[in-house]
Amino acid sequence: MVADIRNFVGGAFVEPDERCWDKISPVDGSVLARVHEADAELVDRAVAAARGALDGWAATAVTTRTAVLRRVADRIEARFEEFVQAECGDTGKPYRQARELDVARAIANFRSFADTVGAAGQPSFLTDLADGRKALNYAVRKPLGVVAVIVPWNLPLLLLTWKVAPALACGNTVVVKPSEETPSSATLLAEVLDEAGLPAGAYNVVHGFGPDSAGQFLVEHPGIDGVTFTGSTATGSAIMRAVASRVRSVSFELGGKNAALVFADADLDATLDGLTRSVFANTGQVCRCTQRVYGERPVFDEVVAGLAERARGLQLGRPDADATTTGPLISREHREKVLGYYKLAEEAGAKTVVGGGIPALGDNLDGGSWIEPTIWTGLSNADRPMREEIFGPVASLVPFDTEEEAIALANDTDYGLASSVWTTNLSRGHRVAQRMNVGMSWVNTWFLRDLRSPFGGVGLSGIGREGGEHSLDFYTEPTNVCIQL
Repeated sequence: MVADIRNFVGGAFVEPDERCWDKISPVDGSVLARVHEADAELVDRAVAAARGALDGWAATAVTTRTAVLRRVADRIEARFEEFVQAECGDTGKPYRQARELDVARAIANFRSFADTVGAAGQPSFLTDLADGRKALNYAVRKPLGVVAVIVPWNLPLLLLTWKVAPALACGNTVVVKPSEETPSSATLLAEVLDEAGLPAGAYNVVHGFGPDSAGQFLVEHPGIDGVTFTGSTATGSAIMRAVASRVRSVSFELGGKNAALVFADADLDATLDGLTRSVFANTGQVCRCTQRVYGERPVFDEVVAGLAERARGLQLGRPDADATTTGPLISREHREKVLGYYKLAEEAGAKTVVGGGIPALGDNLDGGSWIEPTIWTGLSNADRPMREEIFGPVASLVPFDTEEEAIALANDTDYGLASSVWTTNLSRGHRVAQRMNVGMSWVNTWFLRDLRSPFGGVGLSGIGREGGEHSLDFYTEPTNVCIQL
């Protein structure tokens, strides 16, 4: 039986209507669910519900709000396998990844932001003015208001909770627009938030697409006070245009064209293990994935051979199979985009070391959105596959001779999300990492984060920082109070 995925507004699921689409499994092409699309009137109702709940939730004591967040974490934990099923059904990713990363991180997000907001103090300072007067100044953080939360399909639950947890902890109310490709976990979270005691209207979900659908209706709505968005740079630019006339706050984590620098003194086994994760994790569908690998010439051939060997060892298969390491792409449409870059690379003279096409998996898996993990050599920074975000399981490897050359190659991009530096020379690691024009620069690791550290990008990779107290800068507005003494 095909499930119905409904909109959630004002603390209740909205009765199904005729506006709906089929959610297709990326694993085998079967129909998983029927998703009901929110029209402009329903989006208006959702924003009104959030606005109606705002004053009461904002006035709720911080200890009460953070207690609700901790109950949410506990209830996700209690329904852990339901969330795993929802994530893997929508995305096709291996169950092991969803258990170890996506759902585990969702729980951590609620607990971490409960701790952060619960411990946040208000800065104050005494002022001595030139005319002899004295004043006490202190800042009061207030909720930003009604926040539009728009999340992508690659890590839907992880990124949803990364935004919803601090928004609610700070006293905001939210209207969530999940990707049309991954509607399930946002809908399941509505049940959990309701069970945990969140007031009706504080969390709303509207399903739909971008232009002329729920996404556009939401960001253009005059009742929205800010937009937090993770996704493509093109969509982020469109959202900026939509909110510019009303001067609304935005927090964007956008695309990446991330580089890894491998120096000759690197621990190659550890480096190759790290690169295998950073290139192929989630089938390359992570904004922080490595798409450009620059290797110092004495070890370049060894890096190419080692990474190709690991790519061949990846196991494509059903999400619930223990041996599966790699799932499909999110959709056949996205696969056509990635295959277009495979063709562009070939036309540019790339050598395909491994992969480059569609695998034959047999059974009904061939009806899914599978693609081969791929490694190229022979491209330069001038070629389109080296400059544009592909969002697939692919990387191009390029040699370099000097540290300065490596830094120049890595920074030769319009993006600036993440980088990784692989070396056993600690001084070089610090030196090179600090010169990367990115928001996150790893040394001898990848995707390792303290949830309290700043997260975001520069250039085409985004605006703003979130994480720990850095999230408060977006989800709250400070009011300075000055009292003459």
